[in-house]
Amino acid sequence: MPNIRTRLLVVLVVLFGSLAVAGVPSATAATLPDSLWFDESPLAVQNGRFVDGNGREVVLRGYNVSGETKLEENSGLPFASVADARKSATALRALGGGNSVRFLLSWAYAEPTRGTLDTAYLGAATDQMRAFLDAGIRVYPDFHQDLYSRHLFNAGSWYTGDGAPKWAVALGGYPQESCGICLFWGQNITQNQAVTKAQYDFWHNAYGLQDSFLDTAQRTMAYVRQHLGDAEFAGVVGFDPYNEPYAGSYDSGQTSRTWEKDLLWPFYQRFRARMDAAGWQDKPAFVEPNLFWNANIASQKQEGGLLDAGTLGSRYVFNTHFYDQKAISGILMWGNASDGQYANDFGTVRDRASAAGTAAVVSEFGHPLSGSTAGKAPTVDKAMYQALDSRLPGSSWWSNPSASGPVLSGSQWQWDLYNGRHHELMNGNPDKVRTSGDAWNDEDLSAVRLDDSGAVTLRQDARLLDRVYPAATAGTTLAFTYEDRSRDGSTTLTWNPVPNSLPNVAQLVGSGQYGLLVWRSGSGSAPTELHLPASFPTAGTTVVSDLGAVYGPPAYTASAPVAAAPEPGGTGSRRLLLTDADSGVLHYALVTNGATAPSAALLSAARSELASWAATRF
Repeated sequence: MPNIRTRLLVVLVVLFGSLAVAGVPSATAATLPDSLWFDESPLAVQNGRFVDGNGREVVLRGYNVSGETKLEENSGLPFASVADARKSATALRALGGGNSVRFLLSWAYAEPTRGTLDTAYLGAATDQMRAFLDAGIRVYPDFHQDLYSRHLFNAGSWYTGDGAPKWAVALGGYPQESCGICLFWGQNITQNQAVTKAQYDFWHNAYGLQDSFLDTAQRTMAYVRQHLGDAEFAGVVGFDPYNEPYAGSYDSGQTSRTWEKDLLWPFYQRFRARMDAAGWQDKPAFVEPNLFWNANIASQKQEGGLLDAGTLGSRYVFNTHFYDQKAISGILMWGNASDGQYANDFGTVRDRASAAGTAAVVSEFGHPLSGSTAGKAPTVDKAMYQALDSRLPGSSWWSNPSASGPVLSGSQWQWDLYNGRHHELMNGNPDKVRTSGDAWNDEDLSAVRLDDSGAVTLRQDARLLDRVYPAATAGTTLAFTYEDRSRDGSTTLTWNPVPNSLPNVAQLVGSGQYGLLVWRSGSGSAPTELHLPASFPTAGTTVVSDLGAVYGPPAYTASAPVAAAPEPGGTGSRRLLLTDADSGVLHYALVTNGATAPSAALLSAARSELASWAATRF
C-alpha cells in the first residue's frame, strides 16, 4: 500500500508540475530562496545514514567555521560581524561547494564567570549561525577545546590553547606549563603536565568542572533553540559535545578503552540528557572517541572507538577526525599521497559506525598549506576526499564498485576568512602579535582568505574543494566516485580514469571531470540530488543515466527525470536533480563537464555501456 500511494503521488506531482516548481509545500512552507517542495526538512539518523524528511540519504560536506573561535581577537566568535558571516556562508556554498558547517563555540566565552551565561556572546554566535542557515547550509555546533585552555599558558609560551574559562583553570592550581622538546603543538596533549592534569580533572569532575560545563551546554542549547525560528532550527543537525577528548592521564590499571567506557561514554550520556532537556531531543549528539583511536602512527595509536558503548542508534553520530600525522611530520612519509592512500583509514571509520549502528562524520581533516610539508597538501587532501567518497582506490573502483561503501560526511579544517590577516596577542602578550596563517600555534590550514579588495578567495584548487557529491539520494547509495582532476602544481592528478572497456564513456568524459552515482530507488517521490560545482556550468554539463541522457539539463520540473536547479539559499550554487518513479530499482547517473555538444549517437552508446556495466557489477 505505501508504494501504491507513492505512485499516485508521483502522478499527481507530474500532472501539477508547475505547482511543485512554485514551491507547494509537502508539510511546511519553504522559507529559503530557491527552495523546492522537498527542501528544508530536518535530518535524522536511520539505518546508519543521515536521512531527511523525504526519506533520502543525505551526505554532509563542508568546513569548520572556524579556528577564529580559538582566538581572543573576536572574543571567541567565528567572525567579527554578521556581515562577515554572511559573506563567508555565500562563498562557502558557491566557491567551496559546502552544504554544512561545524560551527565552533567557546566555553570560555559562554561562561566567563562561573554560573553566569554570557547571553551577549550567545546572541552574537546565534546571529552568525543564522547567516549559514539562511544560505541553506546545515549547521552542527561544537564546543571546541585544544590543550584544555589558553589560560594554562604563560605570556611567553611557545604554545597556547583554547576551551575552558579562566576560573576553571584557577581552581586546579596546575603546575607551570612546559612541553619540553616539542616540535608540534599536539605533543602538549600528552607531555605538558599542566594540560594533562587539567584534562584529568575535567574527566573526573574535580571541582564540579564537568557539571558546570554541562550546565552551560544545556543553557547554550536552550538559548539557540529559543532564538532560532522553527524553520531555522530544522537546519541544525545536532551538537558536537567535546572536541578531541583525551584522558590527560590514566588511573592505575586503566586503559584507553576502559577510560572511554567508564568516563567518556557516561559523559556523552549526560550530555545527551542535557540536549533532551534543552529541546534538542530529536537531534543526535556527534560523539568523538579518544582522539588517538585512529592515529596512523603506531606509537600514538590507542585502542578505542567507543567499542563498549553498544549500539549508538539514532541518538548519536560516530564523529571522528583524521589527519595524516606521518605526512605532517615530514619524516615518516617522504613522498606525496597517492591513489587509495587513506582507503583503509576511512574504511575503519565506516566499519566502526556500521558496527555501532549509526551514521559517521569525519568532522576534521586536512593538511597544512604552509611550512615544510605544505607541498604534500594537494595529494593528501585529494586522497582524503577520495576516501570520503568511496572505500576503494580509483584503480579498482570500476572493476569492483559494489565494494565502494557508503559516502561519508565530512568537514574540512578549516574556512577562516581572516587567514593571514589576524591580529592576535598570543596568550595576551602584546609582544607576540600573530598575523600569519591561522594565528594559532603556527597552524595554516584555511582553504580561503580575503584578498586586498575584501573578496573571498580560495587558497586551494577549486577542482579539489568544489566537488560533485550526492547531497541527497532517493533510496540507497550503492557506489559513488568523483574524479576531480585537481592539480599538484602543473600536474593533473587523475587517479580514476574511465577504463578502456568503456570507450564511449571515456570519449564522452575526455579530459574533463566526472562523477558517477549508482543507487537503488526508495519509495519516496523526492529526487536524488548531486551538487554541481562551478566548473559544471549547466549548459556545458552532460548527464548519462538510465533515467535519460542529456547535454545541458533543463530547468527542474517534476516531470523532468534529469534536470538542474539552484540550491536553496540564494547563493548561486546549483544541483542536478534525478527523479525516478519506482522502488527497489537499480539506477545510475554519470555527470561530466568533459564533452562539448556530444552527438545523440555518442550519448546513446555511452548509455548502453553504462547500462551493461551496472547490470554486471551490481
